[in-house]
Amino acid sequence: MIKASFSVYGDPMNPTPPKLDALVIAPHPDDAELGMGGTILQMLAAGKKIGVLDLTSGEPTPYGSVEKRLAETALSTEILGLTWRGNLGLPNRTLVPTLEARKDLASLLRLCQPAVLFSPFWQDAHPDHVAATQLIEDARFWAKLSKTDMPGTRFHPQRIYYYYCVHLKQVIDPAFVIDISAHFEQKMEAVRAFKSQFIEGRPITAPTFLDGVITKSEYWGQMIGVRYGEPFQSREPIGLTSMETLI
Repeated sequence: MIKASFSVYGDPMNPTPPKLDALVIAPHPDDAELGMGGTILQMLAAGKKIGVLDLTSGEPTPYGSVEKRLAETALSTEILGLTWRGNLGLPNRTLVPTLEARKDLASLLRLCQPAVLFSPFWQDAHPDHVAATQLIEDARFWAKLSKTDMPGTRFHPQRIYYYYCVHLKQVIDPAFVIDISAHFEQKMEAVRAFKSQFIEGRPITAPTFLDGVITKSEYWGQMIGVRYGEPFQSREPIGLTSMETLI
């Protein structure tokens, strides 16, 4: 497993992220793990450099604290073996896609230059998630601007895909599903690292919250003929080099 590098974006000990193949952007610490932890592990296993950027601290929550969430995030980061992880330091619960936040995120994209971005799905009951998606799409465009005081060189991520970590009870219709069977147990280990969010204070009789994560993963796996899967959406057409890439 690759040794994780955990930092808060802007920390003087690690101010600049490395060049990345893909960047997963999450409204709160734990959203990336829930929505696409298995896909993250699959990309890392293939030798890709994968980063996660949490936009907020995720706190306050009923059983969490800033200190707890930092420790849980560090543990999950180590379990996943991420290339890099950062936090943009935006306000939890009142996340807004401001011009300042757009500039900060676009600046980071110009520095780490990920070919692929992963964003939360654009429909959600949680305002932070909806705001995060708008911010990510806006920053993706701004990152390619010229004649600007943003650091780095102008850059435009080739693709943006949307993972599902939603608070709506909805029937989703994904564009594609990734087989995460080989990495599912490790994904669940990373999810369980967030004890204050998914274990403490939650019902302990079935079906628990974690049971629900397993059930959904089994459902999407069944849809593509494998054990476990993670669904994704895209606003833009998806190109294939050949039909042989399909399961």
